[in-house]
Amino acid sequence: MIIDSHQHFWNYDPVAHSWINDDMRVLKRNFLPEDLWTVYQENDVQGCIAVQADQSEAETTFLLELAAEHDFIKGVVGWVDLRSEQLEERLMHYADFPKLKGFRHVVQSEPDPNFMLRKDFQRGLDQLHRYNFTYDILIFPTQLAAALETVKSFPDQNFVIDHIAKPYIKAGKIAEWASFMQQIASHPNVMCKVSGMLTEADWTTWQSKDFTPYLDIVFEAFGTQRILFGSDWPVCLVAGSYAQVKGLVSDYISKYSVDEQADVWANNTKHFYRID
Repeated sequence: MIIDSHQHFWNYDPVAHSWINDDMRVLKRNFLPEDLWTVYQENDVQGCIAVQADQSEAETTFLLELAAEHDFIKGVVGWVDLRSEQLEERLMHYADFPKLKGFRHVVQSEPDPNFMLRKDFQRGLDQLHRYNFTYDILIFPTQLAAALETVKSFPDQNFVIDHIAKPYIKAGKIAEWASFMQQIASHPNVMCKVSGMLTEADWTTWQSKDFTPYLDIVFEAFGTQRILFGSDWPVCLVAGSYAQVKGLVSDYISKYSVDEQADVWANNTKHFYRID
């Protein structure tokens, strides 16, 4: 079984999706469950976690509606304003939706490298574990120090690092990123998604060997029991195909046992996001 721990849906809107620039024009259209299911049938994938792309509660509602209509969408990572004074009320509301597994904020777009350490944001994070919600950490390497302090501060909160924290693969930078990832991995409440790698490499000239040093660090640090496979579809399409994304992971983990591979492909995602 394969469960894709990280993909997106949207009805394309040039304002809401202004982050999609002309270099990413392949993404300037709708991407919906019927599109993804075709891809999954071609790649032997059985289910997914739908992750927010727009920072609004309307996005959360949109994803929950899609999940209610399509059984292969096993869970949703939505958005809620963690800084809001009404956060607890909103969390109580969302606790009634079994497919809502957790939340994410697009921290990578925040100019302050210490955004995650803001008191209002940390106050919000502190409430998530009371409702058994997970939190996806979406950051650039410059924000890893704040992420490390955050996971230290909330040992009861389940975190997962999205896209292996977006290392500078195209530039070949690794040392500082690796050090922080190793420190973060020392905290057992944190897992890591092997996802979003193609878009951090050179979109037109990448080779599989470009990713090996980064995968080595992640697998050594987190181990096969705390790594989740994710495609980052459809964003991955700017640099390759779904089959190529899956193939990179498949080739790398072929050295592990059948049980370890099963953990990466599905079991860890099922455990982290509480999927039956």
